[in-house]
Amino acid sequence: MRTDRELRRVVTASVVGTALEWYDFFIYGTAVVLVFNDLFFVQDDPAAGTLIGLATFGVGFVFRPVGGFFFGALGDRIGRRATLVLTTLVMGLSTGLIGLLPTYASIGVMAPVLLTLMRVCQGLGAGAEFGGASTLLAEHAPAQRRGFYASFAQMGVQAGLVLGMVVFLFVGMLPQASQQSWGWRLPFLFSFVLIGVSLYLRLRVAESPVFRRMKENKSVVKLPVREALRRYPRSFLVGIGAHICDTSVVYIYATFSVSYLTVQVEQPKWVALTGVISFGLVVIALQPVYGALSDRIGRRPLNLFSVVFTGLFAYPFFLLLDTGVPVVIWLAMIVATSLGLAPMIAVQPVFYAELFGARVRYTGFAASRETGAALAGFSPFIAAALLGYADGDPWLVAVFMAATAAVSLVAFLYSKESRQTDVGLEEHAPAAPS
Repeated sequence: MRTDRELRRVVTASVVGTALEWYDFFIYGTAVVLVFNDLFFVQDDPAAGTLIGLATFGVGFVFRPVGGFFFGALGDRIGRRATLVLTTLVMGLSTGLIGLLPTYASIGVMAPVLLTLMRVCQGLGAGAEFGGASTLLAEHAPAQRRGFYASFAQMGVQAGLVLGMVVFLFVGMLPQASQQSWGWRLPFLFSFVLIGVSLYLRLRVAESPVFRRMKENKSVVKLPVREALRRYPRSFLVGIGAHICDTSVVYIYATFSVSYLTVQVEQPKWVALTGVISFGLVVIALQPVYGALSDRIGRRPLNLFSVVFTGLFAYPFFLLLDTGVPVVIWLAMIVATSLGLAPMIAVQPVFYAELFGARVRYTGFAASRETGAALAGFSPFIAAALLGYADGDPWLVAVFMAATAAVSLVAFLYSKESRQTDVGLEEHAPAAPS
């Protein structure tokens, strides 16, 4: 039987473990726009170096569905907790090794090759991290508060974003020469320390009671991928489309905006990084609020509201950035994320967990979500290319953001309200709209 102490331990491990893993994933994007374009890519053309760097950033997303299918299947066969331990090692080691890589000046073209290889490994680990942590939380949580408790997985993701930005803010205080020679390595080397913390917490967590029951009943699926695709094709398509918008816009807010503000608007790096940290903190605080609200009014209304707001606010967002006034910039970032991004990502952990039956939940969750991430993961690269095509005017970027919101809007319209779903059932169809 689940105890309150056990549930608190699961929540703590999910928040901290997910924060540390996504810290690893997010700092790559920040490093690309701040230092990697000079250290690892085209040496005589900073703009081309940034574009190439953002393309390698997107490579991690290409391999996220591979990680989702592979580790998701493991999670449905050997357990949620054991698989999360594996993803921690994959993500932590690949990130730490980036901090040890020689630069372009030392080994030439092999530098970006090795960097891209580490990004591939990051993508594999990230592909199953969120799905596993969310599944574990949803299956431990009491039914009437499932949205609230599952939202802590997303809180960890945003905490990882903030932690990464804070670390780079401190690195930015170093003299330029120190940043370029050794300072940029510190955020990545720090990952070796974080591995130990994450492993300690995750090894102390009990396996999901739902998975334990399946194991006792000998009902674990041998081929979860085939079973997930065969039994839940609609859920799979909804899961792919649902993740297009938030993936696109979060990296435009957190990665592309840093480049846009420092290059186009000519703001100091600290203004951009402070803006990202500010919206990250607000979004963290709002996750359990929106999660609890979804337990009262449902998952679907919050999802629909958030994508509509995101699409409508896309162009005003850039108009506010273009003012060049730090307070206005920070306010734009906070409004865009607290009303647009925060509701859909708070609901996301429980929304995906309720799309699939217990026997293939980890696989269906991770594989469908990360396929959506792969389709939208090149958003900073696309945004940078569109900005260049429009001679620095962000209107095309805003159109792109609105288009991704429209895709997810269709997915949410085809979804069904699921807050009454029993996640303990080995097979289920989401409840009909209420």
